Amino acid sequence: MAKGNVSREEMFGKLLGSFKGTGDPIKAMFEWLTEEMMESEMVEKLGAEKYERSANRKGVRAGSRSKPRRWDTRLGTLSLQIPKPRSGGYVPSFLERGKRSEKALCSVVMEAFVQGVSTRKMEKVVQAFGIKDISAGQVSRFCEELDEKVKIFLSRRLVGRYPYVWVDALYEKVREDSAVTNHAVVVAIGVNELGHREILGLMVMPTEDGESWKMFLRSLVERGLSGVKLIISDKHLGIREAVKQIFNNGVLWQRCKVHTMRNILCRVSKSAKQEVANALKTIFAQASRKKAEGEARRVINEFDQRFPEAMKTLEDSLDEVLTFYRFPQEHWKKISSTNPLERLNRETRRRTRVVGVFPTTNSCLRLVGMVLLEQHEDWITQTYMDSEKLTELYADDGKIEVVPPKEQRSTVGINLLPPLKPMRELVMV
Repeated sequence: MAKGNVSREEMFGKLLGSFKGTGDPIKAMFEWLTEEMMESEMVEKLGAEKYERSANRKGVRAGSRSKPRRWDTRLGTLSLQIPKPRSGGYVPSFLERGKRSEKALCSVVMEAFVQGVSTRKMEKVVQAFGIKDISAGQVSRFCEELDEKVKIFLSRRLVGRYPYVWVDALYEKVREDSAVTNHAVVVAIGVNELGHREILGLMVMPTEDGESWKMFLRSLVERGLSGVKLIISDKHLGIREAVKQIFNNGVLWQRCKVHTMRNILCRVSKSAKQEVANALKTIFAQASRKKAEGEARRVINEFDQRFPEAMKTLEDSLDEVLTFYRFPQEHWKKISSTNPLERLNRETRRRTRVVGVFPTTNSCLRLVGMVLLEQHEDWITQTYMDSEKLTELYADDGKIEVVPPKEQRSTVGINLLPPLKPMRELVMV
């Protein structure tokens, strides 16, 4: 039987009217959409509509599954009546879709339930997701799948050269031995020689000190990190010494100008912060390092009497914060601060804020690792810097003058001399 033509406006009006009377119209609309998608996929699979006689039919229906399929979504828990063909089987295509980071977030919440950690708080989070209850089997299934993906991602071989590397740490609360402690989540990103950004490494450490930084940087080198010209970071405890010990003398360190300005401004009165901030910005707007140093001297002389501690901080950090001037001007804006990494940290905190306290270190590594994996997959298809400028950074590396064979040597500009006559033998008398 042919269906009558219904305009889009009429269909929307009918749907809206039917959903308005439900307790959750959005959820009801989503349930209707899933039913329509399953019906459409069954028609495609069987080659004919329900009750339709057609020579193209490839199978027949056999009702629906005896037990409804539970599906936990961000809109709540749905009960799906999945249609069943008489042969071949059918699984809706949308059941296994969804962002892996959202699965990671759900797995953290589920693991918290199993571990008995922050139960009251986690119940509110689960209710916000609309999920009714959680089983230990779901926890194990999610965790095994995601842990393996994070492990493969964080242990992959780093291929090629990475001239610029940004390093930073953020802190997350983790429960250990019935106590909640702050753990440093250390992240490194880099730009490869082709101009693409990559997530290089991630490590969750109980403390942020020199030995921890050495361990983290050494792990990157062991996985193949090479060709590093500049490391950009805040002045973390022990990081500069770690860079010197793990890398050779050719690797430079850039102290983040944004963090440096914050350190200076916290020593300035509130009424003068804007004035001093504007003066500091002129330092980094200069066209060369020499001019930047001259501008810094002028700023120090101007404010030294009013804010001696702030100007002392500027003077002490000047050499560290102007390292970026030794690199191509096109890169200055991106390599003078850790802003590229700070944006990634904000996105990570947005996800981890929902959890609050992680039940274990592994659960923290799992969620942050999946967030970074998603970002990495987006980055590797985008050009962040010009590859030609990056390749030029290695122009003077290992230059060896190769002498061509005699038949390939150029004789341009050389006056060819006639062959010398053989010398007479010396006769001893």
